[in-house]
Amino acid sequence: MKKGESGFFLVREEILPEAIKKTIKVKELLKRGEARTINEAVSRMDLSRSAYYKYKDYVFPFYEASKNKIVTLTFLLDHKKGVLSDVLTTIAHDSGSVLTINQGIPLQGVANVTISIETINLSVDLEALLDKLRMIDGVKRLDVLGQV
Repeated sequence: MKKGESGFFLVREEILPEAIKKTIKVKELLKRGEARTINEAVSRMDLSRSAYYKYKDYVFPFYEASKNKIVTLTFLLDHKKGVLSDVLTTIAHDSGSVLTINQGIPLQGVANVTISIETINLSVDLEALLDKLRMIDGVKRLDVLGQV
């Protein structure tokens, strides 16, 4: 990146400074209505108002960055009847729009599957959908490959 340009990075929560983690939690408290004011939320999180205002426009959960996007997911599925169907049904149930499906030939009892979905009409946030997909019997692994 050139000087003065900014970009987006996917960073694991564990390495974030405490002030950024607390800023995210303050935003969640406000969004869920668990705190009525910014003062109340920052007080509950033991965060200064100045730290909150410093970071609030620059940090947000992954699912918020994924709204109105095309997200590509890669799966490792058991090669057994109905697993892919359950994945597709779960996506459809939460109003995800499947754009592409690519499935490899099953090897050693598992198959690689790549699915691209449009998230604009999701009835849940992307993280909730990913959690549901991971819980499907036969889903061995699920990763977000990318988003546009």
